Amino acid sequence: MTYDVIVIGSGPGGYSTAVRAAQYGLKTAVIEKDQKLGGVCLHVGCVPTKALLHTAGVWEYMKHGASQGIHCDNPRFELKGAKANKDGIVAKKAKGVDFLMKKNKVDVVKGFGRLAGPGRVEVTGEQGKQTLEGKNIILATGSEARMLPGLQPGGRILTNIEILNLTEVPKSMLVLGAGAVGVEFANMYNRFGTKCTVIEMMPRIVPVEDEEISKELERVFKKQGIRVETNSKASNVRETAGGVALDVTFGNGKTETMEAECLLVAIGRKPNTENLGLEGTRVALDRGFVVVDANQRTGEPGVYAIGDIVAGTPQLAHVATAEGMVAVDHIAGKPVHPINKQRIPGATYTEPGIGSVGLTEKQARELGYDVKVGKFPFLANSKASILDSHDGFVKIVADNEFGEILGVHIIGPEAYELIGEAVTAMDAEATVDVMMRSIHAHPTLYETVGEAFNNVHGLAINI
Repeated sequence: MTYDVIVIGSGPGGYSTAVRAAQYGLKTAVIEKDQKLGGVCLHVGCVPTKALLHTAGVWEYMKHGASQGIHCDNPRFELKGAKANKDGIVAKKAKGVDFLMKKNKVDVVKGFGRLAGPGRVEVTGEQGKQTLEGKNIILATGSEARMLPGLQPGGRILTNIEILNLTEVPKSMLVLGAGAVGVEFANMYNRFGTKCTVIEMMPRIVPVEDEEISKELERVFKKQGIRVETNSKASNVRETAGGVALDVTFGNGKTETMEAECLLVAIGRKPNTENLGLEGTRVALDRGFVVVDANQRTGEPGVYAIGDIVAGTPQLAHVATAEGMVAVDHIAGKPVHPINKQRIPGATYTEPGIGSVGLTEKQARELGYDVKVGKFPFLANSKASILDSHDGFVKIVADNEFGEILGVHIIGPEAYELIGEAVTAMDAEATVDVMMRSIHAHPTLYETVGEAFNNVHGLAINI
């Protein structure tokens, strides 16, 4: 059988792409090396992590409910129960992906898929090897956690996979890396009762965010009791009788030996492009990432790539899905709308949360814009007061001459939800003046966004 589209990988990008191809009437197959569909995001990434972060938030409410007249005598937290809840959510969503494949008549082939020549994919599974024929092949194989040289995950050394299977809350944890994964787990386990230390070699935590966002998150983390060390390098990691030890060299040259029950390594993710049969093809790699054009095409005719393996775009589930839609639209001869890298929302699910899109203030100034900034604090927002969550602010980066919205950066309660309005506004090419006139319901958190737009011109009401 010859397929119109073969997708290798069933993460959010892969399965969404397969569904869209089938919706267009294309005969489609998806290949998955694991027993369950859904990829890293569903099983050991986005979904389980956010389930546990939600539990951490509920636990915080339970501990501090007395201020709202809710008295819980001797509340206790059991990680086993939180894990069971998380596992149940994952299992339910995995069944949902299975259902989507059946509903859309997508053939699911279990096994490891690799290119085996023009228009052919070799699949190695429990039943041996088979070869599928496809007019178009989409590589959606995702990524895996990077590890320090000489280290292997397991025991006291954790990645995003192992930490999700803990059933007891450790007393202490070292977190190596302060990107989204590192800060989310540090924030989560701090709320569970773990003494957390975050070590980051860059000058600031969440380094892809606006500098003021990084500064605010570090301030709040320290207030929450999380130790943060930036400009710091870890070396000589070793397991000890009580857990893990490592040596840290700070920016001023001083060193310190740190010890904890466990170490979370969150130093980034590497693309899964090995053993894909790319040798001898025209698929170009950049440090292991696949180079594609605006239509997600590789240099090999009929071969596309999406998601974490693609060079030059963030390793985010929603980016993988969006890139998949571009690839399928091109294959199906539909109008193609390539990814706009300045319209990709970022979301970090700490407390306070982070949501961002577009240029940071520094980036905008470096590009030569006449920048005008509007900010509004959650401290002045009524809904934030109701939620007792006052940390953070909304920051608008705009062009002074035309009122173009260049970037929006939010740190505060539900920031990862609030950023949606900004993404839509920028996609629609709305100006600051348009957003000033947009009516925001009261009392809501997203009023802060409207106030921040007003404050680009110094016209916010509530400060």
